[in-house]
Amino acid sequence: MAVSGAGDGTGRTQGRGRRIILWRHGQTSWNVERRFQGSTDVELTETGVGQARRSARLLASLGPDAIISSDLKRAARTAAELATLTGLDVTVDEGLRETYAGVWQGLTHEEIIDRYGAEYTAWKRGEPVRRGGGELETEVADRAAPVVLRHVEKLPEDGTLVVVSHGGTIRTTIGRLLGLEAHHWESLAGLANCCWSVLSEGARGWRLLEHNAGTLPEPVLGDDD
Repeated sequence: MAVSGAGDGTGRTQGRGRRIILWRHGQTSWNVERRFQGSTDVELTETGVGQARRSARLLASLGPDAIISSDLKRAARTAAELATLTGLDVTVDEGLRETYAGVWQGLTHEEIIDRYGAEYTAWKRGEPVRRGGGELETEVADRAAPVVLRHVEKLPEDGTLVVVSHGGTIRTTIGRLLGLEAHHWESLAGLANCCWSVLSEGARGWRLLEHNAGTLPEPVLGDDD
């Protein structure tokens, strides 16, 4: 990401405003199997741990001031890699969990299409759908976005907050912070494992600087594909 202005040697740039980095967790076996995880607590694979370590080295160079994370193991393990490099503590908050999706959780993409095709299609059209009888996307934003904003308020003027979470939760949070109507949130593509999006604070509110950054283009394996 190109940023103008003088740096201070810590990855910060003077006068750029506060910044939020929303970082998706590394790969899990359910990602590979295209199995809907939702709030199921699935561990990282060995590949996922490697992804977290690689991405953490990049994010550490940005000089983050604080790290917050979902309490689910795949996110907390990812966050731990950045904490090790930066010496920062990780604040864990269950408000950053992935969307609870009821009976969809544990099903493959194909099984969801086969059993709940109409519900899936309505969701993709941007209609408010309780996937599997679970949470609405707006309800996820209602619990996650305030957590992020509460920690942003604690940052210094040019501070950086890293939020370690999940594809669906990150998308709804970005949509809420950008002021987009909920039926437009689907226009934000899913994040690949251990990729991130960057929001910066501008004169008119939050703006999206980067989306799905961190690697060469990769397929998105997860609940949002």
